[in-house]
Amino acid sequence: MGFKHVFIAKLDWFFSKKEVATYTKSHTITIDGKAVLHVSAAKAFKGDPALYNPEDLLLSSVVSCHMMSYLYVCSQNGIDVVSYTDEAEASLEVLADGSGRFIAIKLNPKVCISNKEKIDEALSLHKKANQLCFIANSCNFPIVHFATCEIAATN
Repeated sequence: MGFKHVFIAKLDWFFSKKEVATYTKSHTITIDGKAVLHVSAAKAFKGDPALYNPEDLLLSSVVSCHMMSYLYVCSQNGIDVVSYTDEAEASLEVLADGSGRFIAIKLNPKVCISNKEKIDEALSLHKKANQLCFIANSCNFPIVHFATCEIAATN
């Protein structure tokens, strides 16, 4: 049996008389001891485009968790990661009835390692990282990886 952890987030929303025809979508999320998140709907759904939206946060959670899982499996396999970047993309499907869901997330991790003999192994470890990723394990849509790996320049 594993460990159980509980995470708590407090959401605050208040009616704004400025928004007569529709409710404002802006709100705050507070997590004890952390900066307040100012959140809205995505611009496509009449939210404030300057604020984070749930779709941004879900994609951010997947890309961040994958990186942390990847760094973990690399450390377990003696691979020294020098840098890691990703430009991830999420696809959201909205149906005629207004419901919707994510249908896929595409990760594009670009990893730089220190040992050229480990490139193939470094690339293969994205699969293991995905299997360990808490967020990926909680999603009901495919998360695909188009990873690249290069060797760090030596001075």
